[in-house]
Amino acid sequence: MEAHADIRRAAVVGAGTIGASWSALFMAHGLDVVATDINEGAEGSLRAAVAKAWPDLVALGVCKGKPKGQLTFEPDLAKCVAAADFVQECAIEREAEKVKLLAEIDKSVRPDILISSSSSAITITAMQRECRHPERVVLGHPFNPPHLIPLVEIAGGALTSQDSLMRAEAFYKTLGKSTIRLNKEIYGHVANRLQGAVFREAIHLLQSGVASLSDIDKAMTEGPGLRWALMGPFLTYHLAGGAGGMASFMKQFSPMQQKLWRDLGQPEIREETQRLVTDAMNEAIGAKEVRSFSEERDARILALLATRQVISTNHS
Repeated sequence: MEAHADIRRAAVVGAGTIGASWSALFMAHGLDVVATDINEGAEGSLRAAVAKAWPDLVALGVCKGKPKGQLTFEPDLAKCVAAADFVQECAIEREAEKVKLLAEIDKSVRPDILISSSSSAITITAMQRECRHPERVVLGHPFNPPHLIPLVEIAGGALTSQDSLMRAEAFYKTLGKSTIRLNKEIYGHVANRLQGAVFREAIHLLQSGVASLSDIDKAMTEGPGLRWALMGPFLTYHLAGGAGGMASFMKQFSPMQQKLWRDLGQPEIREETQRLVTDAMNEAIGAKEVRSFSEERDARILALLATRQVISTNHS
């Protein structure tokens, strides 16, 4: 599917892992991309990452052969965004820097152009406060890697217009994204809060000596993770209630859930906790490099997406 008719040129501000993945996806859908980044060597890393992502996009059927869109690197921020029809901001996750950066983008891009932030946790209300046109600033938070994971979380700030939210959602859907809309802002949005809750308990279990890091990970991938790839926690527990659904589950298991909630840990990520988790991680993976894990992850995501597509087709 071609991207939104009014959007032909996307500016990507911040060409790291997330920005490069967005760039590849935009190009696969026929958009020309102009990217910028303040880090030395960013252009080379960007082009290498886009090239690496391309076979995945071909395997997904998003595109065939070479990219439809062109990739340009522009070191100057104002020049990068000046002619853009859409801006995807993917810079450092620090509020003060985000506020300043979005204000600079806002000065240089046309007043009617959407500015979408990939921020993992910071609210749009916080980030848009120094913009001249805050009504067009939205959240478009992906999950890593954006060219593979369907989810995009969309939210507005106190000064964002409903029209901007609708336009952003329509655009992301043309890219094949599965969008969710936040009814109100909250730090960390939705998905990061859900996985943050799981990570907190995983650290508590490790810290308490309940199980090894590898076994805690395995408990997820060989258990609930398989179900969660197909349905969320509410539907999962609805099925757990049998023929009576959620009402039956609540009647049977709410005391157990309440006891679990009271017993969940609340570890603090102090230096000793960081060392514990880091040392356990290094022991678990040995000499294996991060890149190899990333490649395995992406290959498994592709296989999982293909399986879900088959399931969806068979049940349609």
